Amino acid sequence: MFLKKKLGQFFLHDKNIAKKIVNSISFKESKNIVEIGPGMGILTQYLLLNNKNLFLIEIDKKYVSYLKMKYPIIKNNIFHKNFLNWKPKDFFLYSFTLIGNFPYNISSQILFYIIKYREYIPECIGMFQKEVADRITSKHMNKNYGKLSVIMQTFYKIEYLFTVNNTVFRPKPNVKSAVVRMLKKKNNINIKDSIFFKIVKTAFLYRRKKLYNSLKILSLSPDFYQNPLLKKRVEQLSVNDFILLTKYASNFFK
Repeated sequence: MFLKKKLGQFFLHDKNIAKKIVNSISFKESKNIVEIGPGMGILTQYLLLNNKNLFLIEIDKKYVSYLKMKYPIIKNNIFHKNFLNWKPKDFFLYSFTLIGNFPYNISSQILFYIIKYREYIPECIGMFQKEVADRITSKHMNKNYGKLSVIMQTFYKIEYLFTVNNTVFRPKPNVKSAVVRMLKKKNNINIKDSIFFKIVKTAFLYRRKKLYNSLKILSLSPDFYQNPLLKKRVEQLSVNDFILLTKYASNFFK
């Protein structure tokens, strides 16, 4: 079938890798599974061996038709939609494992979708461009540590599972991929999303500056800038430091 580059279509053709990805799922976390961009169904065939509560979200109409013919047992659970516009509650899904060979061109958007709907997604198994996988699993004091690292690790325990060579895709991409597993943290982190995102995104705009200077743009009370964490540069703050800083900052936002 003809592939559309604008949709970031690189199809996995190695069945051993497909099995390894599916076997990475903890089925204890959710009885429902949502697969993003199944294409011709290389993951789907193995997902169906373990779970019939499988939902497929595919943006390319020709693959939707193909999948409905190939997997008639779940044809009513195969949707022609842009996943980023898909709302779980509209389909009465309130808890599901998310899985997919995620398109490189919307990786960040998918990650922010996961955060937005984190109450619905206790687990995600995703194949990303290796560079993205390195970023979201990176710890502080590392060059790959950035806003995605902090945001994702605040709400999920993230594990880098394995690297995938570009030779197992058609067409062959120019970069390697990697599979990561995200498990939602059980503890309730009592922070306000809007303040958290503002602190993190602003802090990483100015990596070379100390936080005292980079966060001045927020124009908060002088008392806020007395916090000792602000004497550090952004890469020196751990994920937990950002949580503490957000809780402290909440006292100064109107």
